[in-house]
Amino acid sequence: MKSEPDVFSYDDLVKKKREHWDGVRNYTARNNMRAMKKGDIALFYHSNIDKAVVGIMKIVKEAYQDPTTEETAWVCVDVAPKEKLKNPVSLVSIKSNPKLANMKLIKQGRLSISDITKEEFDEILNMSKQA
Repeated sequence: MKSEPDVFSYDDLVKKKREHWDGVRNYTARNNMRAMKKGDIALFYHSNIDKAVVGIMKIVKEAYQDPTTEETAWVCVDVAPKEKLKNPVSLVSIKSNPKLANMKLIKQGRLSISDITKEEFDEILNMSKQA
């Protein structure tokens, strides 16, 4: 899940303890949110400025009507911080890792919320543990 850090960062989420992930206006991203279940975990990616995965969050409320619009097509989920990564994993390092060559973050870079395989998730975590 992507957010611009100058708009809403992982540290902002930590301070708030829980927040709804709203404002998504892409059908694929929306469908990815609709598929999320309470207890699922997601990577928090800082887009535009840092361009790095910086933390892990958990889904604490499943998809419901996005309060920023009256259009019923759009939903949001509630998220809570789980863990800040020891080291951010940059987009450059993700792109240079052959194990992540098919990751949707690379293949569909403009998508704000994309699914990820367990293998990709685990590889990102492994990369964050390296200095």
